[in-house]
Amino acid sequence: MPTYPDPPVTFVRGAGSRLWDDNGKRYLDFLSGLAVTSLGHAHPVVAEAMAAQGRKLLHVSNLFGTTVGPEVAATLDRLLGGGGQVFFCNSGAEANECAFKLARKWGGHGRYVVVSAYGSFHGRTLATLHATGQPQKHEAFQPLPEGFRHVAWNDLDALEAALDPSVAAVLLEPLQGEGGVHPASTDYFRGVRRLCDERDILFVVDEVQTGLGRTGKWFGYQHFGVQPDVVTLAKALGNGVPIGACWARREVAGAFEPTDHATTFGGQPLATAVARAVLAVMEAEDVPTRAAAAGDRLRAGLAELAGVREVRGMGLLLAAELDGPRAKAVVAGALDAGLVVNAVGPSTLRFAPSLLVSDSQIDEGLGLLAQALASA
Repeated sequence: MPTYPDPPVTFVRGAGSRLWDDNGKRYLDFLSGLAVTSLGHAHPVVAEAMAAQGRKLLHVSNLFGTTVGPEVAATLDRLLGGGGQVFFCNSGAEANECAFKLARKWGGHGRYVVVSAYGSFHGRTLATLHATGQPQKHEAFQPLPEGFRHVAWNDLDALEAALDPSVAAVLLEPLQGEGGVHPASTDYFRGVRRLCDERDILFVVDEVQTGLGRTGKWFGYQHFGVQPDVVTLAKALGNGVPIGACWARREVAGAFEPTDHATTFGGQPLATAVARAVLAVMEAEDVPTRAAAAGDRLRAGLAELAGVREVRGMGLLLAAELDGPRAKAVVAGALDAGLVVNAVGPSTLRFAPSLLVSDSQIDEGLGLLAQALASA
């Protein structure tokens, strides 16, 4: 179906931070499939985990137990601070749908509203689309499910004014990725935590794009010294294999009972075996530390390029704000030069390289981008 424009290139192979198209041309990937392949393409440990599990057991449904999912859940719970439980699904949108249903069940009748921020992105299902704070995306699909309210980003007073007794949860990204790579402030996140505590509201943090080392910490919210009640994950967890997860504090997760929520494929052995391998490599490589250092190098290099007015973001999720609305032309020129990036606004480029990207590859990418900026 025509849900995307015609692709400018067709990729057939990848290795680490490299991609090759069907004509044999080589590219440097600074997008990682939209912050998904955080360990790079065709990582040997991940590939072997997939092949080994494929020879053993792919799927039995959640009517029965398997051994791998509980291991991955325990690892995620440890990285998230402990004391929680995990629901596995297949995508970030599904993880957020789980969070919405959990918030409604936990809140009880009459408490069902989820407050999110303008500029946010939380998915493309009808409910996650309405949670997404981009009204221009809503109009073609009205009427959308009720129970969602939007407030100005990084504005604690606006948020507080929206918290009436119908609100069950506040949903925020630590850094708005699709909305232009805009980080939250520490004061904002701490203020949200305080308001949620005062009013017995769940604080849900969408870490679908920011989680698992991308920002220079395991999770973006950890930059702000707060602990959410619910965290949603996907993207990097499978390094390209579809898997999502919704984590919640045990007492919140306990609002669910059997038959309240379910999934056919979520948590299947293939996806969780890959996730187990991904998390093992991430911990062995200490990807948050690597992302912080590589992000500093990329940020400094971007700031020196002619045509870049501002650089913002965290770790290896960065944006370059250009000196005019020419982001699409720069993206096209970069692709022609052999660099994969994308535009998240008329004048905004987004960068999300592999967390294992090397210094020399960062320098190479900066050189290719400089060529594209000069010619756009």
